Amino acid sequence: MSDTTQPGQAGQAPEFDSRDPAAPAFWDERFERGFTPWDQAGVLPAFEAFAAAHPAANVLIPGCGNAWEARWLAERGRTVRAIDFAPSAVAHARAALGDYANVVEQADFYTYTPPFTPAWIFERAFLCALPKVQRADYARRMAELLAPGALLAGYFFIGETPKGPPFGIARDELDALLTPHFTLIDDQPVEGSLPVFQGRERWLTWRRKS
Repeated sequence: MSDTTQPGQAGQAPEFDSRDPAAPAFWDERFERGFTPWDQAGVLPAFEAFAAAHPAANVLIPGCGNAWEARWLAERGRTVRAIDFAPSAVAHARAALGDYANVVEQADFYTYTPPFTPAWIFERAFLCALPKVQRADYARRMAELLAPGALLAGYFFIGETPKGPPFGIARDELDALLTPHFTLIDDQPVEGSLPVFQGRERWLTWRRKS
């Protein structure tokens, strides 16, 4: 997330050496210093409701951070794999998941092949963490990972931001990015967002086109 103080974040953000969010070191430094204003430390109602409505879906979670959603799913016997390219994020997630630590892997989203065919890829603070130049690659890789009819669903951070991360995306740009590969089938407001995302998140469900 941004190195400036976030809404709801007490005091001034620490000074960091790494300034490139495309590098694992950027995220390692923030996890190691405990500056994670994007971390929900739990799951939100929209996630629970969607997961309950799709109980048979194998789930992939890219950019998982502390992987709270992966733990929620694993505790309920769901097939889930969570990945992050930052070693510190993976270490924190594995510590948080305890007996379910094996569902977390260190991996590059753009080259990773999951051990199952995902029926649902969960989006939360992943697209908005990526530099804008990676957005086309994000859409392409999501389309490659999901078979026709499978779902890309989660929280999208809507509205341009002057700097980031988080890098907000204009709604028309998001639609243009994903509609070549996906059909939007649900769009819902979000309750319980963290301050950094407050009023800017939508729960969107996209179905992979044939």
